[in-house]
Amino acid sequence: MSRYDDREILINNESIYKTIFKNRGVSSIKQYATPTMRYPTVDELLELSVVGYTWKIGDRYYKLADKFYSDPTRWWIIAWYNQKPTEAHVETGDTIYIPLPLDKILRFLDV
Repeated sequence: MSRYDDREILINNESIYKTIFKNRGVSSIKQYATPTMRYPTVDELLELSVVGYTWKIGDRYYKLADKFYSDPTRWWIIAWYNQKPTEAHVETGDTIYIPLPLDKILRFLDV
């Protein structure tokens, strides 16, 4: 299951992109709608377990997702939960948290 499975597909034909469309030989592009992701409520957070992890040189969200979820495509859950959208927002020695179990966090997110 991809996080894009239930996302609305939009047609972008805004005139601001006219030059880009012309260069690509198209009149519009299809884009996925940006999802609205809410952070879990306090009660929902209490239902989760979290594993603290100290960030090391060479760490990547997708590697941690593979280790903890057996699915590297779930890297975005770790980034979202820690409110650090990319690895550039994490410094060596920072503690990040891995929310568990995966099925419960996905239900909270409704993805």
